[in-house]
Amino acid sequence: MATPFIISLDEGTTNAKAITVTQDGDILSKGSVPVQLEHPVAGWAEQDPIAIWEATRKAIMLCLEGLDVSDLKGVAISNQRESVLIWDRQTGKPLSPVVSWQCRRSEALCQTIALSPEADEIKQRTGAVLDPLYPASKIKWLLNHLENGMERAKNGELCVGTIDVWLVWQLTAGESFVTDFSNASRYQLFNIHTGQWDSRLLEIFAIPEQCLPEIRPSSGYRGVTKNSRVLPDAIPVLSQIGDSHAALYGQDGFVDGVVKATYGTGSSLMTKSSVVPEKDFGVGTTVAWHDGELSLALEGNITHTGSALGFVTRLLGISGVDVLSEMAQSVNHNQGVYFVPALAGLGAPYWDSQARGIITGLTDATTPAVVARAAFESVTYQIADLFFAMEKTLGKPLETLSVDGGPTKNRWLMQLQADVLQRPIVCGDVAEVSALGAAYLAGRALGWWKTYADLLALPRKTHTIRPNPKSDRIEQNYQVWKSAVQKARFN
Repeated sequence: MATPFIISLDEGTTNAKAITVTQDGDILSKGSVPVQLEHPVAGWAEQDPIAIWEATRKAIMLCLEGLDVSDLKGVAISNQRESVLIWDRQTGKPLSPVVSWQCRRSEALCQTIALSPEADEIKQRTGAVLDPLYPASKIKWLLNHLENGMERAKNGELCVGTIDVWLVWQLTAGESFVTDFSNASRYQLFNIHTGQWDSRLLEIFAIPEQCLPEIRPSSGYRGVTKNSRVLPDAIPVLSQIGDSHAALYGQDGFVDGVVKATYGTGSSLMTKSSVVPEKDFGVGTTVAWHDGELSLALEGNITHTGSALGFVTRLLGISGVDVLSEMAQSVNHNQGVYFVPALAGLGAPYWDSQARGIITGLTDATTPAVVARAAFESVTYQIADLFFAMEKTLGKPLETLSVDGGPTKNRWLMQLQADVLQRPIVCGDVAEVSALGAAYLAGRALGWWKTYADLLALPRKTHTIRPNPKSDRIEQNYQVWKSAVQKARFN
Protein backbone atom coordinates (compact mmCIF):
# COMPACT_ATOMS: atom_id res chain seq x y z
CA MET A 1 0.00 0.00 0.00
CA ALA A 2 1.37 3.42 -0.96
CA THR A 3 2.56 5.69 1.85
CA PRO A 4 2.70 9.33 0.69
CA PHE A 5 5.52 11.33 2.24
CA ILE A 6 7.24 14.70 2.30
CA ILE A 7 11.01 15.05 2.23
CA SER A 8 12.20 17.77 4.58
CA LEU A 9 15.68 19.25 4.24
CA ASP A 10 17.46 20.85 7.20
CA GLU A 11 20.70 22.52 6.16
CA GLY A 12 22.68 23.55 9.24
CA THR A 13 26.11 24.93 10.08
CA THR A 14 27.71 21.51 10.53
CA ASN A 15 25.39 19.05 8.78
CA ALA A 16 22.98 18.83 5.87
CA LYS A 17 20.11 16.56 6.91
CA ALA A 18 16.99 15.13 5.33
CA ILE A 19 14.02 13.23 6.74
CA THR A 20 10.86 11.83 5.20
CA VAL A 21 7.56 12.41 7.02
CA THR A 22 4.18 10.75 6.46
CA GLN A 23 0.70 12.18 6.93
CA ASP A 24 0.57 10.40 10.30
CA GLY A 25 3.59 12.42 11.41
CA ASP A 26 5.89 9.40 11.35
CA ILE A 27 9.50 9.70 10.20
CA LEU A 28 10.25 7.02 7.60
CA SER A 29 13.94 7.66 6.99
CA LYS A 30 16.85 9.97 7.63
CA GLY A 31 20.05 11.09 5.94
CA SER A 32 22.86 13.32 7.18
CA VAL A 33 26.10 14.57 5.62
CA PRO A 34 28.65 16.86 7.33
CA VAL A 35 29.58 20.27 5.93
CA GLN A 36 32.73 22.21 6.67
CA LEU A 37 33.07 25.65 8.23
CA GLU A 38 36.27 27.56 7.49
CA HIS A 39 37.91 30.39 9.42
CA PRO A 40 40.29 32.00 6.89
CA VAL A 41 40.95 35.02 9.13
CA ALA A 42 40.42 35.48 12.86
CA GLY A 43 36.77 36.41 13.38
CA TRP A 44 35.71 35.26 9.91
CA ALA A 45 33.61 32.17 9.19
CA GLU A 46 32.55 30.94 5.77
CA GLN A 47 31.40 27.90 3.82
CA ASP A 48 31.48 26.65 0.24
CA PRO A 49 28.01 27.04 -1.35
CA ILE A 50 28.63 24.23 -3.85
CA ALA A 51 29.73 21.92 -1.04
CA ILE A 52 26.55 22.76 0.87
CA TRP A 53 24.40 21.86 -2.13
CA GLU A 54 26.34 18.63 -2.75
CA ALA A 55 26.00 17.65 0.92
CA THR A 56 22.27 18.33 0.70
CA ARG A 57 22.01 16.17 -2.43
CA LYS A 58 23.84 13.32 -0.69
CA ALA A 59 21.60 13.61 2.36
CA ILE A 60 18.56 13.37 0.07
CA MET A 61 19.98 10.27 -1.64
CA LEU A 62 20.64 8.59 1.72
CA CYS A 63 17.16 9.47 2.90
CA LEU A 64 15.41 8.09 -0.18
CA GLU A 65 17.21 4.74 -0.24
CA GLY A 66 14.62 1.97 -0.34
CA LEU A 67 11.66 4.33 -0.73
CA ASP A 68 9.32 4.61 -3.72
CA VAL A 69 9.81 8.17 -4.96
CA SER A 70 6.43 8.02 -6.69
CA ASP A 71 5.02 8.50 -3.16
CA LEU A 72 6.93 11.78 -2.73
CA LYS A 73 4.42 14.64 -2.54
CA GLY A 74 6.50 17.69 -1.66
CA VAL A 75 9.73 19.24 -0.43
CA ALA A 76 10.21 21.23 2.77
CA ILE A 77 13.23 23.36 3.72
CA SER A 78 14.66 24.43 7.07
CA ASN A 79 17.95 26.29 7.07
CA GLN A 80 20.72 27.86 9.11
CA ARG A 81 19.78 31.51 9.24
CA GLU A 82 21.64 34.73 8.46
CA SER A 83 24.36 32.98 6.43
CA VAL A 84 24.38 34.66 3.03
CA LEU A 85 25.99 34.49 -0.42
CA ILE A 86 25.94 36.12 -3.84
CA TRP A 87 25.58 34.32 -7.16
CA ASP A 88 25.24 35.24 -10.83
CA ARG A 89 21.57 35.38 -11.82
CA GLN A 90 22.24 34.18 -15.38
CA THR A 91 24.77 31.39 -14.79
CA GLY A 92 23.90 30.43 -11.21
CA LYS A 93 27.61 30.46 -10.38
CA PRO A 94 28.49 31.54 -6.82
CA LEU A 95 30.43 34.81 -6.69
CA SER A 96 31.18 34.62 -2.97
CA PRO A 97 31.49 32.09 -0.20
CA VAL A 98 28.59 31.59 2.17
CA VAL A 99 29.39 34.18 4.83
CA SER A 100 28.33 32.44 8.01
CA TRP A 101 26.05 33.87 10.68
CA GLN A 102 29.09 33.56 12.97
CA CYS A 103 31.26 35.77 10.77
CA ARG A 104 32.33 39.19 12.06
CA ARG A 105 33.96 40.56 8.89
CA SER A 106 31.42 43.40 8.71
CA GLU A 107 32.17 44.55 12.27
CA ALA A 108 33.73 47.85 11.21
CA LEU A 109 30.72 48.75 9.08
CA CYS A 110 28.37 48.06 11.98
CA GLN A 111 30.51 50.12 14.34
CA THR A 112 30.31 53.09 11.97
CA ILE A 113 26.52 52.87 11.70
CA ALA A 114 26.21 52.34 15.46
CA LEU A 115 27.60 55.84 16.06
CA SER A 116 24.77 57.40 14.04
CA PRO A 117 21.05 57.92 14.80
CA GLU A 118 20.37 55.27 12.17
CA ALA A 119 21.18 52.51 14.67
CA ASP A 120 18.01 53.22 16.66
CA GLU A 121 16.02 53.42 13.44
CA ILE A 122 17.29 49.98 12.42
CA LYS A 123 16.20 48.52 15.76
CA GLN A 124 12.76 50.11 15.52
CA ARG A 125 12.10 48.87 12.00
CA THR A 126 13.60 45.38 12.26
CA GLY A 127 13.08 44.46 15.91
CA ALA A 128 16.77 43.55 16.18
CA VAL A 129 19.86 45.43 17.33
CA LEU A 130 22.48 46.28 14.72
CA ASP A 131 25.00 43.44 14.63
CA PRO A 132 27.28 41.63 12.13
CA LEU A 133 25.21 38.51 12.83
CA TYR A 134 22.57 39.74 10.40
CA PRO A 135 23.01 39.63 6.61
CA ALA A 136 22.57 43.36 5.86
CA SER A 137 26.11 44.38 6.79
CA LYS A 138 27.51 41.16 5.30
CA ILE A 139 25.78 41.87 1.98
CA LYS A 140 27.15 45.40 1.97
CA TRP A 141 30.65 44.04 2.64
CA LEU A 142 30.34 41.46 -0.15
CA LEU A 143 29.09 43.99 -2.70
CA ASN A 144 31.94 46.33 -1.77
CA HIS A 145 34.47 43.54 -2.35
CA LEU A 146 32.98 42.19 -5.59
CA GLU A 147 34.17 43.83 -8.80
CA ASN A 148 31.39 46.13 -10.03
CA GLY A 149 29.26 44.55 -7.32
CA MET A 150 27.02 47.52 -6.63
CA GLU A 151 26.45 48.28 -10.31
CA ARG A 152 25.68 44.64 -11.10
CA ALA A 153 23.28 44.46 -8.16
CA LYS A 154 21.42 47.55 -9.38
CA ASN A 155 21.19 46.05 -12.86
CA GLY A 156 19.59 42.88 -11.52
CA GLU A 157 22.54 40.71 -12.53
CA LEU A 158 23.12 39.34 -9.03
CA CYS A 159 21.17 37.15 -6.65
CA VAL A 160 21.72 37.69 -2.93
CA GLY A 161 20.21 35.18 -0.59
CA THR A 162 20.38 33.08 2.52
CA ILE A 163 20.73 29.29 2.43
CA ASP A 164 17.01 28.67 1.93
CA VAL A 165 17.06 30.83 -1.20
CA TRP A 166 20.13 29.02 -2.53
CA LEU A 167 18.56 25.58 -2.00
CA VAL A 168 15.28 26.53 -3.69
CA TRP A 169 17.28 27.97 -6.60
CA GLN A 170 19.20 24.70 -6.94
CA LEU A 171 16.11 22.50 -6.61
CA THR A 172 14.19 24.46 -9.25
CA ALA A 173 17.08 24.96 -11.72
CA GLY A 174 17.07 28.70 -11.07
CA GLU A 175 13.38 29.22 -11.80
CA SER A 176 12.49 30.29 -8.24
CA PHE A 177 14.30 33.08 -6.40
CA VAL A 178 12.31 33.29 -3.18
CA THR A 179 12.61 33.40 0.59
CA ASP A 180 10.00 33.25 3.32
CA PHE A 181 8.93 35.76 5.96
CA SER A 182 10.91 34.11 8.77
CA ASN A 183 14.20 34.23 6.87
CA ALA A 184 13.48 37.67 5.41
CA SER A 185 13.03 39.06 8.92
CA ARG A 186 16.62 38.01 9.70
CA TYR A 187 18.23 40.11 6.93
CA GLN A 188 17.94 43.37 8.91
CA LEU A 189 16.45 44.81 5.72
CA PHE A 190 12.86 43.72 6.46
CA ASN A 191 10.33 45.88 8.28
CA ILE A 192 8.47 43.75 10.83
CA HIS A 193 5.64 46.30 10.94
CA THR A 194 4.92 46.40 7.20
CA GLY A 195 6.04 42.87 6.29
CA GLN A 196 8.18 44.07 3.35
CA TRP A 197 11.72 44.92 2.36
CA ASP A 198 12.15 48.41 3.78
CA SER A 199 13.29 51.21 1.46
CA ARG A 200 14.85 53.16 4.34
CA LEU A 201 16.87 50.17 5.53
CA LEU A 202 18.00 49.49 1.97
CA GLU A 203 19.11 53.13 1.81
CA ILE A 204 21.04 52.92 5.10
CA PHE A 205 22.97 49.84 3.98
CA ALA A 206 23.10 50.94 0.31
CA ILE A 207 21.74 47.62 -0.96
CA PRO A 208 19.65 47.56 -4.18
CA GLU A 209 16.33 45.75 -3.79
CA GLN A 210 16.81 44.27 -7.27
CA CYS A 211 19.25 41.70 -5.88
CA LEU A 212 16.96 40.45 -3.10
CA PRO A 213 14.54 37.50 -3.33
CA GLU A 214 10.77 37.66 -3.42
CA ILE A 215 9.17 37.09 0.00
CA ARG A 216 6.50 34.40 0.27
CA PRO A 217 4.63 32.70 3.14
CA SER A 218 6.51 29.96 4.97
CA SER A 219 3.85 27.45 3.90
CA GLY A 220 2.87 27.34 0.24
CA TYR A 221 3.97 26.70 -3.32
CA ARG A 222 7.28 28.18 -4.48
CA GLY A 223 8.06 26.17 -7.61
CA VAL A 224 8.78 22.58 -8.64
CA THR A 225 11.93 20.51 -8.78
CA LYS A 226 13.81 20.49 -12.06
CA ASN A 227 17.16 18.98 -13.08
CA SER A 228 18.19 18.53 -9.44
CA ARG A 229 19.97 15.22 -10.20
CA VAL A 230 18.54 13.78 -6.99
CA LEU A 231 14.74 14.25 -6.98
CA PRO A 232 12.15 13.56 -9.69
CA ASP A 233 11.12 16.62 -11.67
CA ALA A 234 7.84 18.44 -10.95
CA ILE A 235 7.79 17.80 -7.18
CA PRO A 236 6.42 20.96 -5.50
CA VAL A 237 8.60 22.84 -3.02
CA LEU A 238 6.08 23.71 -0.31
CA SER A 239 7.84 25.33 2.63
CA GLN A 240 10.80 27.47 3.62
CA ILE A 241 11.57 28.48 7.20
CA GLY A 242 14.58 29.34 9.35
CA ASP A 243 15.72 26.44 11.52
CA SER A 244 14.98 28.04 14.90
CA HIS A 245 11.50 29.03 13.75
CA ALA A 246 10.96 25.54 12.36
CA ALA A 247 12.00 24.03 15.69
CA LEU A 248 9.45 26.19 17.51
CA TYR A 249 6.76 25.10 15.03
CA GLY A 250 7.81 21.47 15.41
CA GLN A 251 7.47 21.78 19.19
CA ASP A 252 3.91 23.12 18.92
CA GLY A 253 5.11 26.68 19.41
CA PHE A 254 2.07 27.95 17.53
CA VAL A 255 0.41 27.50 20.94
CA ASP A 256 0.87 30.59 23.12
CA GLY A 257 3.26 30.18 26.06
CA VAL A 258 5.60 27.60 24.55
CA VAL A 259 9.25 28.71 24.74
CA LYS A 260 11.93 26.59 23.12
CA ALA A 261 15.71 26.53 23.11
CA THR A 262 17.62 25.07 20.19
CA TYR A 263 21.10 23.89 21.18
CA GLY A 264 23.54 23.68 18.32
CA THR A 265 26.73 25.43 17.27
CA GLY A 266 25.06 28.42 18.89
CA SER A 267 21.68 28.57 20.55
CA SER A 268 18.36 30.30 20.06
CA LEU A 269 15.51 30.91 22.50
CA MET A 270 12.19 31.75 20.92
CA THR A 271 8.54 32.11 21.88
CA LYS A 272 5.56 33.31 19.88
CA SER A 273 4.46 36.86 20.70
CA SER A 274 1.47 38.90 19.59
CA VAL A 275 3.10 42.32 20.03
CA VAL A 276 6.42 44.10 19.69
CA PRO A 277 7.45 44.88 23.30
CA GLU A 278 8.21 48.44 24.34
CA LYS A 279 11.30 47.25 26.24
CA ASP A 280 13.06 44.03 25.32
CA PHE A 281 15.99 43.57 27.76
CA GLY A 282 18.28 42.40 24.95
CA VAL A 283 15.70 40.10 23.35
CA GLY A 284 14.71 40.87 19.75
CA THR A 285 11.47 40.60 17.81
CA THR A 286 11.34 38.52 14.65
CA VAL A 287 8.78 36.96 12.35
CA ALA A 288 7.98 33.48 13.59
CA TRP A 289 6.37 32.26 10.35
CA HIS A 290 3.58 32.90 7.89
CA ASP A 291 1.22 29.93 7.63
CA GLY A 292 -1.88 31.76 6.49
CA GLU A 293 -1.27 34.67 8.79
CA LEU A 294 1.89 36.40 9.98
CA SER A 295 3.05 35.50 13.50
CA LEU A 296 5.74 37.30 15.49
CA ALA A 297 8.14 35.89 18.07
CA LEU A 298 10.58 37.05 20.70
CA GLU A 299 14.05 35.62 20.17
CA GLY A 300 17.59 35.85 21.37
CA ASN A 301 20.67 34.30 19.77
CA ILE A 302 23.73 32.98 21.59
CA THR A 303 26.82 32.72 19.40
CA HIS A 304 28.79 29.96 21.13
CA THR A 305 27.27 27.01 22.98
CA GLY A 306 28.03 23.75 21.16
CA SER A 307 31.02 25.42 19.52
CA ALA A 308 32.24 26.46 22.99
CA LEU A 309 32.37 22.78 23.94
CA GLY A 310 34.31 22.06 20.77
CA PHE A 311 36.71 24.89 21.58
CA VAL A 312 37.48 23.52 25.05
CA THR A 313 37.83 20.02 23.61
CA ARG A 314 40.57 21.32 21.31
CA LEU A 315 42.07 23.46 24.06
CA LEU A 316 42.48 20.43 26.33
CA GLY A 317 43.71 18.25 23.48
CA ILE A 318 41.10 15.53 23.94
CA SER A 319 39.36 13.44 21.33
CA GLY A 320 35.80 14.73 21.40
CA VAL A 321 32.88 16.32 23.22
CA ASP A 322 31.75 12.94 24.59
CA VAL A 323 35.09 12.60 26.37
CA LEU A 324 34.78 16.20 27.56
CA SER A 325 31.39 15.33 29.06
CA GLU A 326 32.81 12.32 30.89
CA MET A 327 35.57 14.51 32.33
CA ALA A 328 33.09 17.18 33.39
CA GLN A 329 30.88 14.67 35.18
CA SER A 330 33.83 13.29 37.14
CA VAL A 331 33.84 16.39 39.39
CA ASN A 332 30.94 17.50 41.59
CA HIS A 333 31.45 21.26 41.38
CA ASN A 334 33.35 23.86 39.40
CA GLN A 335 35.77 24.91 42.18
CA GLY A 336 35.08 28.55 41.34
CA VAL A 337 36.16 28.21 37.68
CA TYR A 338 33.99 29.88 35.01
CA PHE A 339 34.38 29.95 31.24
CA VAL A 340 32.72 32.80 29.35
CA PRO A 341 32.83 31.75 25.66
CA ALA A 342 32.81 35.23 24.13
CA LEU A 343 34.95 33.86 21.31
CA ALA A 344 33.44 36.30 18.82
CA GLY A 345 31.80 38.68 21.26
CA LEU A 346 28.57 38.02 23.12
CA GLY A 347 25.13 37.74 21.55
CA ALA A 348 21.81 38.11 23.33
CA PRO A 349 21.03 39.48 25.81
CA TYR A 350 24.33 41.44 25.95
CA TRP A 351 25.04 42.18 22.26
CA ASP A 352 28.64 43.09 23.00
CA SER A 353 30.92 42.50 20.04
CA GLN A 354 33.95 43.70 22.01
CA ALA A 355 33.67 41.04 24.74
CA ARG A 356 36.38 38.39 24.75
CA GLY A 357 36.43 34.83 26.01
CA ILE A 358 37.89 34.27 29.47
CA ILE A 359 38.39 31.52 32.04
CA THR A 360 38.32 32.87 35.59
CA GLY A 361 39.01 31.39 39.01
CA LEU A 362 42.00 29.27 38.03
CA THR A 363 44.27 28.03 40.84
CA ASP A 364 47.10 25.53 41.05
CA ALA A 365 44.45 22.96 42.04
CA THR A 366 42.44 23.42 38.83
CA THR A 367 42.28 20.26 36.73
CA PRO A 368 41.23 19.68 33.11
CA ALA A 369 38.03 18.08 34.45
CA VAL A 370 37.12 21.31 36.24
CA VAL A 371 37.66 23.32 33.04
CA ALA A 372 35.52 20.76 31.19
CA ARG A 373 32.73 21.25 33.72
CA ALA A 374 33.02 25.03 33.36
CA ALA A 375 32.50 24.62 29.61
CA PHE A 376 29.23 22.72 30.05
CA GLU A 377 28.06 25.11 32.75
CA SER A 378 28.68 28.02 30.37
CA VAL A 379 26.04 26.58 28.05
CA THR A 380 23.44 26.47 30.82
CA TYR A 381 24.29 29.91 32.17
CA GLN A 382 24.03 31.56 28.76
CA ILE A 383 20.63 29.95 28.22
CA ALA A 384 19.59 31.15 31.69
CA ASP A 385 20.68 34.73 30.95
CA LEU A 386 18.46 34.76 27.89
CA PHE A 387 15.57 32.90 29.52
CA PHE A 388 15.37 35.39 32.38
CA ALA A 389 15.69 38.33 29.95
CA MET A 390 12.75 36.89 28.02
CA GLU A 391 10.71 36.67 31.22
CA LYS A 392 11.44 40.35 31.92
CA THR A 393 10.44 41.27 28.38
CA LEU A 394 7.16 39.36 28.62
CA GLY A 395 6.50 40.60 32.14
CA LYS A 396 5.53 37.14 33.35
CA PRO A 397 7.22 33.89 34.38
CA LEU A 398 7.82 31.10 31.90
CA GLU A 399 6.75 27.74 33.26
CA THR A 400 8.88 25.30 31.26
CA LEU A 401 11.55 25.19 28.56
CA SER A 402 11.20 22.91 25.54
CA VAL A 403 14.57 21.95 24.08
CA ASP A 404 15.97 20.44 20.91
CA GLY A 405 19.33 19.95 19.23
CA GLY A 406 22.25 17.55 19.59
CA PRO A 407 23.46 18.62 23.07
CA THR A 408 20.01 17.92 24.53
CA LYS A 409 20.76 14.20 24.26
CA ASN A 410 23.14 14.73 27.19
CA ARG A 411 20.83 14.12 30.15
CA TRP A 412 23.42 15.37 32.65
CA LEU A 413 23.66 18.69 30.80
CA MET A 414 19.88 19.02 30.71
CA GLN A 415 19.73 18.33 34.46
CA LEU A 416 22.23 21.15 34.98
CA GLN A 417 20.00 23.36 32.83
CA ALA A 418 16.89 22.49 34.83
CA ASP A 419 18.70 23.21 38.10
CA VAL A 420 19.99 26.61 36.96
CA LEU A 421 16.58 27.68 35.62
CA GLN A 422 14.59 25.96 38.36
CA ARG A 423 12.15 25.00 35.61
CA PRO A 424 11.22 21.64 34.07
CA ILE A 425 12.98 20.88 30.78
CA VAL A 426 10.82 19.18 28.14
CA CYS A 427 13.04 17.15 25.80
CA GLY A 428 11.68 16.00 22.47
CA ASP A 429 12.66 12.49 21.50
CA VAL A 430 12.82 13.50 17.81
CA ALA A 431 16.26 15.00 17.17
CA GLU A 432 15.27 16.46 13.79
CA VAL A 433 12.62 18.83 15.12
CA SER A 434 13.55 21.68 12.73
CA ALA A 435 13.05 19.39 9.75
CA LEU A 436 9.81 18.17 11.32
CA GLY A 437 8.52 21.73 11.73
CA ALA A 438 9.28 22.48 8.08
CA ALA A 439 7.48 19.27 7.10
CA TYR A 440 4.42 20.36 9.09
CA LEU A 441 4.31 23.59 7.08
CA ALA A 442 4.63 21.68 3.79
CA GLY A 443 1.91 19.28 4.92
CA ARG A 444 -0.39 22.19 5.64
CA ALA A 445 0.19 23.42 2.08
CA LEU A 446 -0.82 19.95 0.85
CA GLY A 447 -3.94 20.02 3.00
CA TRP A 448 -2.74 17.14 5.18
CA TRP A 449 -3.19 19.18 8.36
CA LYS A 450 -5.65 22.02 7.96
CA THR A 451 -5.60 23.34 11.53
CA TYR A 452 -3.33 23.53 14.55
CA ALA A 453 -5.62 20.97 16.18
CA ASP A 454 -4.71 18.54 13.41
CA LEU A 455 -1.01 19.01 14.20
CA LEU A 456 -1.56 18.70 17.94
CA ALA A 457 -3.33 15.38 17.33
CA LEU A 458 -0.15 13.86 15.86
CA PRO A 459 1.81 11.56 18.20
CA ARG A 460 4.47 13.20 20.37
CA LYS A 461 7.34 11.59 22.24
CA THR A 462 8.86 13.72 24.99
CA HIS A 463 10.38 13.31 28.42
CA THR A 464 10.66 15.88 31.19
CA ILE A 465 13.66 16.59 33.40
CA ARG A 466 12.68 18.28 36.65
CA PRO A 467 15.00 20.53 38.65
CA ASN A 468 16.55 19.50 41.93
CA PRO A 469 15.46 21.66 44.87
CA LYS A 470 16.94 25.15 44.71
CA SER A 471 20.05 25.60 46.82
CA ASP A 472 22.15 28.55 47.88
CA ARG A 473 25.03 27.14 45.84
CA ILE A 474 23.04 27.26 42.58
CA GLU A 475 22.13 30.91 43.12
CA GLN A 476 25.64 31.86 44.29
CA ASN A 477 27.25 30.16 41.30
CA TYR A 478 24.93 31.99 38.93
CA GLN A 479 25.80 35.34 40.49
CA VAL A 480 29.52 34.57 40.11
CA TRP A 481 28.85 33.68 36.48
CA LYS A 482 27.30 37.10 35.90
CA SER A 483 30.38 38.72 37.44
CA ALA A 484 32.57 36.70 35.07
CA VAL A 485 30.51 37.95 32.13
CA GLN A 486 31.20 41.52 33.19
CA LYS A 487 34.92 40.76 33.26
CA ALA A 488 34.69 39.37 29.73
CA ARG A 489 32.96 42.56 28.61
CA PHE A 490 35.53 44.92 30.08
CA ASN A 491 38.79 43.21 29.18
